[in-house]
Amino acid sequence: MSTLEIRDLHVSVETEAGPKEILRGVNLTVRSGETHAIMGPNGSGKSTLAYSIAGHPKYQITRGTVTLDGEDVLSLAVDERARAGLFLAMQYPVEVAGVSVANFLRTAKTAVDGKAPNLRSWVKDVNGALQQLGMGSDFAQRNVNEGFSGGEKKRHEIAQLELLDPKFAILDETDSGLDIDALKVVSDGVNRFHGKGDKGVLLITHYTRILRYITPDHVHVFVDGRVAEEGGPELAEKLEAEGYASYQKAGSSS
Repeated sequence: MSTLEIRDLHVSVETEAGPKEILRGVNLTVRSGETHAIMGPNGSGKSTLAYSIAGHPKYQITRGTVTLDGEDVLSLAVDERARAGLFLAMQYPVEVAGVSVANFLRTAKTAVDGKAPNLRSWVKDVNGALQQLGMGSDFAQRNVNEGFSGGEKKRHEIAQLELLDPKFAILDETDSGLDIDALKVVSDGVNRFHGKGDKGVLLITHYTRILRYITPDHVHVFVDGRVAEEGGPELAEKLEAEGYASYQKAGSSS
């Protein structure tokens, strides 16, 4: 069993007017076997949390801690965080011209595991992962995200998740830009990962539609850089019916 623990996390970004605080004291604990959904309006700090955990240099940690099984995540370089067991699926995956999906995946697997995978079994694993996500083996020969549709980019992120097999998956709006068929395929991939039993999922989303296919154990409402409310799946249903207006009013009056 593993634990990702976030305590009193404050994060700022540099703007033309000076530092701007985005996260204002986030507390969150994700354990193996749990799926946590973070929901909230635009600009509430959801993606900032994801990128801060992953180590994006744009985000400056001004206070607080992030630990993985007691190890200080914030002291680790980005690649060390990946080797420790963290994975980030990006909302806007970048194109990598001249690098094939096959080479990218094998290089990433080698870097995370510290040794190259057996080539014969690896090709089988890659083709199996792509097939489960509705993509043919020829997909592996395409350049990373170059000319990919929105759905292909997100499926590729889930292929990485399945093949790299981290301890914790942080999924930043993986549902954005997906049609209903792609949403089901991506959700099935996340559920397969979670179904291994020793994996934790931190799912960031605006909408409840992905939660029709991925059932969260815990739901956290993010407003103004803080967790405004926590609950179970029923909280997502409340948000579907009522939206975020009441939380935003409460935040603006405090």
